[in-house]
Amino acid sequence: MYSEKCSEMWCRVPLIVILGATGTGKSKLGIELARKFAGEVIGADSMQVYKGLDIVTNKVTSEEMKQVPHYLIDFLNPTENFNIVDYRNMALSKISDIDSRSKLPIVVGGTNYYIESLLWKVLVQHECKIIKTVPPEASNSVAADVSARCEFTHLSNEELMTRLEAVDAETALRLHPNDRRKVLRALEVFEQEKRPLSEILREQQSEDGSSPIGGPLRFPRSIIFWLQWDQGVLDEDLDKRVDEMIEKGLLQELLDFHSKYNAERLSSEAEADYTKGIFQSIGFKEFHPYLIMDEAQRETEESKKLLEKCIAEMKMATRRYARRQVKWVNARFLSNINRATPKLVPLTLKNAANWDTEILEPAVAMVQKLLDGETTVATPSEQLSEEQIVRQRKKSEPCREFCEICQRLFVLRDQWEDHLKSNKHKRRREGLKKHEANCKKQKLAEAESA
Repeated sequence: MYSEKCSEMWCRVPLIVILGATGTGKSKLGIELARKFAGEVIGADSMQVYKGLDIVTNKVTSEEMKQVPHYLIDFLNPTENFNIVDYRNMALSKISDIDSRSKLPIVVGGTNYYIESLLWKVLVQHECKIIKTVPPEASNSVAADVSARCEFTHLSNEELMTRLEAVDAETALRLHPNDRRKVLRALEVFEQEKRPLSEILREQQSEDGSSPIGGPLRFPRSIIFWLQWDQGVLDEDLDKRVDEMIEKGLLQELLDFHSKYNAERLSSEAEADYTKGIFQSIGFKEFHPYLIMDEAQRETEESKKLLEKCIAEMKMATRRYARRQVKWVNARFLSNINRATPKLVPLTLKNAANWDTEILEPAVAMVQKLLDGETTVATPSEQLSEEQIVRQRKKSEPCREFCEICQRLFVLRDQWEDHLKSNKHKRRREGLKKHEANCKKQKLAEAESA
């Protein structure tokens, strides 16, 4: 069982982490390194923890699992609730077990906040406290989650932000009113801890000298391999992968699952909720209009057109998700240039035929250096150019800017500056100028005629 009392042990454990956008070959590299260095793989994917739906969640095959032991994959009932604290505790226990058998733990996944919860010690410390205060009468994790949030969930985003500004202005300043989940979490912290989240985080940082994002490293002997592709090449490959999923039976997989787990929801006429559990997987929301058709409807020409639209939307959602994953790495692993971070090694594949030379061989060399005792702890400032450092500083700089032209609020400096440069903003600004000029001409004409 996981315990922070094991922290002395974490200091000596060599840990390999493989992250990157969906479709970049993380699982393949994890298996190759595990075979080379007697390693075992721990999944870090919030959707692959659930049983079934192997195609839509793109799980490793049973043959691959036979080659290398894999953990925290395909073990949870799809209707069960599973949060970041559950994952962290289970993953750390598994890392301890793997190390005790003199094997190399390799964490592989696309859910970067799962990975972050392992690498830094106090990232979710306040969330652990909150979970412990849930009333014992809550019969299961879903009920517990509802119990913790029931006081606020009926409020609008604006009402939630007003409440947060009253009790924790510092946290409210750095959150967007539409980021409902984070605003709710900050309010829950205040209600259950009787003090602001910002105060709790400051205390944690002063105790261990950590940065505003997470605390000190849990695994000083660790390396992060960041797999990257040219974005255009990756987009094409992701589109092909969706087509391959369809060929493998994605539609039938979704239909079977939808029929089994959504029958009760459909009979009660409740709306589909794609914000919880396995239903967050890319595919459910995009194919929902097709999934709720009966068999006769699916044979019509209209349904075939709808299916094509669903496939196109899944491809678009997958490409967008890949971009968000890249942004997350930049924002969370590189944005704070003063904190300790594992050595981040970008591995860029420019040609699929060069996998061994561009990906595998550099990774093998780095792992060997780690096992030979080379220091891997660094700060992002040691891994970035001066230009990148300036850019990353700006990305993490908070602001509170409202665009009157587009009626949008921005809470990060780089997002605000990007918006001002965007074509959408420029078009609206020019349109507003033309409208004002036309109004002025009309008033002048009316004055002259009068």
